Amino acid sequence: MQAYSLNDIFEKGLLILIPFYIFSHEKNFAIYNSDEKKLAKLKAEYQKILDKLDGLEEQGVTGAFDKRTIVELSGDVIKEIAQKYENVQKGVGDLMGGALIETTARSILNQGINQGITQGRSQGISQAQEETAIRMLQDGDLPKDKVAKYSGLKVEDVERLAERLAKSM
Repeated sequence: MQAYSLNDIFEKGLLILIPFYIFSHEKNFAIYNSDEKKLAKLKAEYQKILDKLDGLEEQGVTGAFDKRTIVELSGDVIKEIAQKYENVQKGVGDLMGGALIETTARSILNQGINQGITQGRSQGISQAQEETAIRMLQDGDLPKDKVAKYSGLKVEDVERLAERLAKSM
């Protein structure tokens, strides 16, 4: 795999590689962990990444969700590979994987998932209720109030279905 510099990543729009870029520093974590000046340089580099991502978001080049996902993934990578290096984890990990960023990205995703599940359930229940009522109406033996009771629909809905069925015959 070709190694990309940070400038290459931004110039070529390969933002998804940012979490992998972190691995280029892994071999120096022990040094960063014990040398405040070198750790400060590393933190400055990651602050630069955050600033560039903010700028791209402001320009409309990337969306908020994509940016937050990249930052969250970067934070997760740092958390995993810098486990033995408390200072690196605190300095860069907190910068890249702050609670607000993680919470926001995951919150957006979870809201979308929950909304989809809720909509799917309500549509599935309504469709199943309607299909049951149609079968009962086609049978022709039950009054509309009983069809409504057994299908879970309102009487008005059953009456509309009965009218629709009568027109289609």
